[in-house]
Amino acid sequence: MKSELLAPAGSYEGLQAVIKAGADAVYIGGSLFGARAYAKNPKKDEMLEAIDYAHLHGKKIYLTVNTLLKNQELFGELYDFLVPYYEQGLDAVIVQDLGVLSFVKKEFPNLPIHASTQMAITGPHGARFIQEAGASRIVTARELSLKEIQKIYRETGAEIESFVHGALCYCYSGMCLFSSMLGGRSGNRGRCAQPCRLPYTAYEKGKQISGKDGAYLLSPKDMCTVEILPKLLEAGVYSLKIEGRMKRPEYAAGVTAIYRKYLDLYEKHPEAYQVEQEDLQELLDLYQRDGFNRGYYEMHNGKSMMAVYNQKEQDRKQKIRTNRNEELFQRLKKQYLDTKLQEGITGTLVLCTDAPAVLDLSFQDVQVQVFGDVVEKAQKQPLTRERVQKQMEKTGQTPFSFAQLEVITDEAGFLPMQSLNELRRTGLEKLETAYLAQYRRNLPKTSEEVETEKKKNCKGVTQKLYASVETREQWEEVLKEPGIDGVYAGMSLFSEKAFSEEVLEAVEEAHKKGKECYLMLPYMLREGRMDGQEEEIREIAKKADGFLVRNLEELGYLKDLGLIRKVVGDYSLYSFNDESQSFLMNQGVQRTTVPLELNGKELRRKDCRDSEMIIYGYYPMMVSAQCVKKTCGTCDHQSKTIQLKDRYGSSFAVKSDCRFCYSVIYNSVPTGLLEELEQIQALNVAAVRMSFTCENREETRKILDLFVQKKKKTGKMPIFTKGHFKRGVE
Repeated sequence: MKSELLAPAGSYEGLQAVIKAGADAVYIGGSLFGARAYAKNPKKDEMLEAIDYAHLHGKKIYLTVNTLLKNQELFGELYDFLVPYYEQGLDAVIVQDLGVLSFVKKEFPNLPIHASTQMAITGPHGARFIQEAGASRIVTARELSLKEIQKIYRETGAEIESFVHGALCYCYSGMCLFSSMLGGRSGNRGRCAQPCRLPYTAYEKGKQISGKDGAYLLSPKDMCTVEILPKLLEAGVYSLKIEGRMKRPEYAAGVTAIYRKYLDLYEKHPEAYQVEQEDLQELLDLYQRDGFNRGYYEMHNGKSMMAVYNQKEQDRKQKIRTNRNEELFQRLKKQYLDTKLQEGITGTLVLCTDAPAVLDLSFQDVQVQVFGDVVEKAQKQPLTRERVQKQMEKTGQTPFSFAQLEVITDEAGFLPMQSLNELRRTGLEKLETAYLAQYRRNLPKTSEEVETEKKKNCKGVTQKLYASVETREQWEEVLKEPGIDGVYAGMSLFSEKAFSEEVLEAVEEAHKKGKECYLMLPYMLREGRMDGQEEEIREIAKKADGFLVRNLEELGYLKDLGLIRKVVGDYSLYSFNDESQSFLMNQGVQRTTVPLELNGKELRRKDCRDSEMIIYGYYPMMVSAQCVKKTCGTCDHQSKTIQLKDRYGSSFAVKSDCRFCYSVIYNSVPTGLLEELEQIQALNVAAVRMSFTCENREETRKILDLFVQKKKKTGKMPIFTKGHFKRGVE
């Protein structure tokens, strides 16, 4: 199967440029619901024109609907937003939200759905799960290796799309709340402020471990994989995706052109594949951060992947002016922005005296015929074949030009130039309409209108109180607390060698205290790190009350084991709206966790009866495959906690999980909804949860006393943030 080169467009102008540069398909956002809200996304009429432009030139166009949608958006806006694009012939939508996936599948049955990289699909279990849910393509998490992608392809046969060039997030896509919590600009809503590109200082036990020349600890270099394209294709990647909807059209076109060149080279002469140095330099001249890396395809993490120095920022501080390669950008502008792209057509024009003019046009397998005015006998100078041909070939800004035009005439007649122009215009318009008709869809009228909003509140719900723990001290304090109904035990509590035995002992211990007990799975599951533990998990499932699941790979893993009814979805299995909530519940999930970015008003509009809500805890701001300690050159492969300080002195705990090889950056201040408990009670959530992460024994006890025993502190009250309960996100 021939591969696809997928290019970004942040505007209609950008879409035209990348198509001219050789893209097979383009992904672009509309006026709503795209993960690049600040791009020059086209409005409705321009988007409809863009769909036709792509199709006329034999390309595909994918619309990004890859944000999380609130109830009023999903049920009140999404349908009307998509209808015109669906009817025009949109080729696919890219989605993050499980509710959007479910909604589109039901309301737009013939529209292919691509599972966004925002879903953080990391393995075959998650890929299979989302395929069964209705996705026709999987956009892999950017952190995956070639081996992991190959495994997904081999075990699922999924159509795979993977990023090959451009900016990398520090965090797993869809698992980042950093911008959201610090400034209210949510990456899950297309408004990321990129706090990862700012300077930080790392400390361990009070000692600085980051160097003075390496302050940009969370800023990855841009990815460039043109040298390993053959490996990506051999691993099973079908669609090669370029990042860059926020960059200039010249950038997107320039990168697209180079990748087109080498993709064609590989497909025609794989044995001769070699990248020229001048092309690598051109990619660097277009955009780079301290050089390139090859992404995660050949390495899991490391300092060499990071732009810790930030040369551009250093030059700015030292007032060193760095000149962009203006000659390159001017050339690209002239080549891909200032030119028109026309498709070759064939035509036959018949001009016979005393008969109407007849024009036959053909484009690919589409043929049309139009009739013009009657050709009169010439009184003075009859029309010559050459003059007619020259006039007819003036196709202007239309999408067509004549590759071949045959003029049949007796050269005895006369027809005004205006009549010839009108004949040509009418013919080209009819040809364009006939060709595009194959893409048009009719949306069947349904007897039921799309639901505008759901309101399902019932009184008298008794809320349970749970706590999640990651250390033995936290576990012991929570078990002592009679007001706690259940505990989520992190995998960090148990050794790898005696994992199942220790988990079962913990479950028994919790049950003896009259508490439910759940195994809390890792924030990220990759590389088959739980393969071979299936029997252990089944045994644990017999005794434990369930599993707290954080990602689609874990959800798919448990579903494949027949254990989905044991699942409690954490906040990162987003149930942002009632459709996503229903989707997860229909899969068999016990309950979900309320997303952290909805405010109280939005939660009141949402069905929360089968959800629990986090009322205390240091929110996870980022989950990353990178390791700050390794970036600082001090990684000892031991799970530890270090501190990151920003420019304002705020300190963020970073916990590394070496067993599953990821790190979590926590907020500098815990969220505490102590004063809001009465309001939360009115939301009718099934349970509330306290999330303990970095707290020692004494801190854990203080929080339990506050939230469970309602003991007023004699000293100073802890400092809490309200998270998004008051403000929410745009």
